[in-house]
Amino acid sequence: MPQTPPFSAMFDSSGYNRNLYQSTEDSCGGLYYHDNNLLSGSLEALIQHLVPNVDYYPDNQIRKIAPKILQLLTEWTETFPYDFRDERVMRNLKDLAHRIASGDETYRKNVQQMIQSLIRKLAALSQYEEVLAKISASSTDRLTVLKTKPQSIQRDIITVCSDPYTLAQQLTHIELERLNYIGPEEFVQAFVQKDPLDNDKTCYSDRKKTRNLEAYVEWFNRLSYLVATEICMPVKKKHRARMIEYFIDVARECFNIGNFNSLMAIISGMNMSPVSRLKKTWAKVKTAKFDVLEHQMDPSSNFYNYRTALRGATQRSLTAHSSREKIVIPFFSLLIKDIYFLNEGCANRLPNGHVNFEKFWELAKQVSEFMTWKQVECPFERDRKILQYLLTVPVFSEDALYLASYESEGPENHIEKDRWKSLRSSLLGRV
Repeated sequence: MPQTPPFSAMFDSSGYNRNLYQSTEDSCGGLYYHDNNLLSGSLEALIQHLVPNVDYYPDNQIRKIAPKILQLLTEWTETFPYDFRDERVMRNLKDLAHRIASGDETYRKNVQQMIQSLIRKLAALSQYEEVLAKISASSTDRLTVLKTKPQSIQRDIITVCSDPYTLAQQLTHIELERLNYIGPEEFVQAFVQKDPLDNDKTCYSDRKKTRNLEAYVEWFNRLSYLVATEICMPVKKKHRARMIEYFIDVARECFNIGNFNSLMAIISGMNMSPVSRLKKTWAKVKTAKFDVLEHQMDPSSNFYNYRTALRGATQRSLTAHSSREKIVIPFFSLLIKDIYFLNEGCANRLPNGHVNFEKFWELAKQVSEFMTWKQVECPFERDRKILQYLLTVPVFSEDALYLASYESEGPENHIEKDRWKSLRSSLLGRV
């Protein structure tokens, strides 16, 4: 899949937008503003600006400091709870909270609620990660299962869920659940391996894991392989064609819902070589609807069609009259690439040494938009049987997909014949 053009193409060789920087007119104590928004400044000026003094907190208003600190801690624990998985950070939080609570009895209840809410969130996260670990540990190759059970008794997705619209809704359940557990700080941890303001100084020596972000990417890959497996597995051509048309309908409903991640995973699965080479099968498929979906997710012009559809879904969510209309599930790999290239393509500091706030505002904007999307509750009824199948049914490996494809429609050239023989020998023990 083509890479997203780097944001650095939008900037000159210095890594920042000269025109915008030169248009800055207002400065105050080494801090530069544009339209009342902080644009840049030296670390020394920023620190000096934030240090309390007699102008900020006169003696007779010193008690105002405590509620402001409590408000800051509350917002921190609610927005970035995963920061507190670090025992040192949690210890410092409890120490500071204890000081606030002991200073005034009225703050004690609020402090207790903040700590208890944080502990509940971290406990739920741990339980979720344990479930993911169990699912991963129990996954097996579909070919191994087929060797032990006759294919006639193997279930397929249509026997589990004959309605493509219901399947699209269950996929949306999985997407929203996994999105919900991705912390915004995981985006930072995924890209920042050095001090963001010092290119020579390493930090995060004990980097927090980005396991939930990675698990979401793995889900996309699993869904793609599941689609390819379900298509390649049937022996009869008409059954394979029926399966392709089924997934086209699922993908179409995902688009209508606003579930672009599942949509792209399904399209990716149907475009895998073991599936796309099944020419006799595709000849029996009415592909008009599939062509429309491929057009919507066309990677040309930096995914222009998809980005247009995403803006439409985002606008719909802002004026939504129902929970369903609020759903926006972005094509996650592209979102990650956008954030990555923004991070890599723009300098953290301007040539004068000031912090490049323009870059960090844009990063915050993208992550904040994601935070809004992931907090939507799924309005569809859960079907445990379907969800269990989607999450745990074995799928073919890439080699097994090719073998199943060759077994369904024979090799067309010497290269495919040689690969077919090799796969039969290695996977089935046949010559």
